[in-house]
Amino acid sequence: MGDNKDTDSQPDPRDGEQTKDMVETSADLVERAISEYESPLIGYARTIVHDLDRARDVVQDTFIRLYQQDAGKVSEGLKSWLFTVCRNRALDVLRKEKRLVAVEDEVLERRDSGGPTPYQATADHERVEMVKSYISRLPENQATVILLKFEKGYSYQEISEETGLSQGNVGFLIHTGMKRLRSMLPDDLK
Repeated sequence: MGDNKDTDSQPDPRDGEQTKDMVETSADLVERAISEYESPLIGYARTIVHDLDRARDVVQDTFIRLYQQDAGKVSEGLKSWLFTVCRNRALDVLRKEKRLVAVEDEVLERRDSGGPTPYQATADHERVEMVKSYISRLPENQATVILLKFEKGYSYQEISEETGLSQGNVGFLIHTGMKRLRSMLPDDLK
């Protein structure tokens, strides 16, 4: 009986074999690859693309491609697979950039559409929304006629028809509403 106790406490030599034979999942393989090879791969990619951010993008793409592979087929030659894919991906990035035609600023200035830049359009939209938030603080009848006039471009006649107010009343409401609005608006919105 004492012999059974001793053998029960001893590790089974087959446990090590089971660990070796266990199949590594794609996620496990990527995790291991990142911990072991991320920094060297970034350095390698950077020597090819000459830019740290692009090198990081190349390495990220390499790990994505690794995740898509059969872990059992790639794990044995992981290091060479990673560096090969990383090199090929970096070269793809360079080829793509060569296809892009460099355009000088002078040419772009001549082709300017004359419209607002995306930045300016966004800033204008934000400004309009802020002004609308102040308009909503006005009495309802003033806010309504001001929005019809300036947002929809209605004439006094059209506002009168829409609201049932006389044209004189529409003019008075717009005038008093605008006066009140100017007093409420911060200087940067006036």
